[in-house]
Amino acid sequence: LKSLAQKSFGKGFLKLVTTQGKVLSDPDKSLQAAGLQDEDHLTAIVQEGKLAATSQAFALWCCGGDRIVTWSRSDGSSDFSGGDSSQIQARLKAVQEVKATDRAFAAILA
Repeated sequence: LKSLAQKSFGKGFLKLVTTQGKVLSDPDKSLQAAGLQDEDHLTAIVQEGKLAATSQAFALWCCGGDRIVTWSRSDGSSDFSGGDSSQIQARLKAVQEVKATDRAFAAILA
């Protein structure tokens, strides 16, 4: 549903919220498992993407989100200059801010 809403509104960062204020944050959960029923309404809230950069990498996230997208130039060595966050994605919940140094990122969580 979230992917469909993103395409419909032409916005990549959306938060879906029920009329009871519950945020639908698990994309793998069905609507029924999330507690939605026929005739329920959802609100799509557009979120502004934020960017942090090191000298050779960048990180993109939304405040309160559960995911950070990082990218860096890799020259084949083990030095990624902060661009590989794949091993910690599961720990990135409720990201409030991302700070960058010359070669690393730090996520500030709620």
